[in-house]
Amino acid sequence: MSSKFELHPRLEADSRFVCALSLCQVRISLDANYPWFLLIPELSDIKELHHMSDEQQHMLTNESQILAKAIEICFGPDKLNIASLGNVVPQLHVHHIARFRDDKAWPAPVWGHSPAQSYDESDLADRIKQISDCILA
Repeated sequence: MSSKFELHPRLEADSRFVCALSLCQVRISLDANYPWFLLIPELSDIKELHHMSDEQQHMLTNESQILAKAIEICFGPDKLNIASLGNVVPQLHVHHIARFRDDKAWPAPVWGHSPAQSYDESDLADRIKQISDCILA
């Protein structure tokens, strides 16, 4: 019997809930340097894509496309970085980061490049509404 889904404490601390899709929850990273979102399958004890059933993998791919298209519509990035690393947080999660030629880290990866910039609560609420409106449209 599977255990109940629990969000890893680091993901909980470093992001906020945006919306739920069929398989995944969408969360926003609290680093305001970039429009940065996480897609997290609500499955217990999943560390790798290949640990998911074929159906779950297809659902994750479809939901990643939904999020990616919403990011392109909302932010018009020069490039969209999509990655699942899991070296610090083993729970499966997929980063979707809008990148711009004038962002702090361009063209390097964002990890470890610049200290995280906090959101003003009003700006965070606006960004959550903006992306959720695009996702759910």
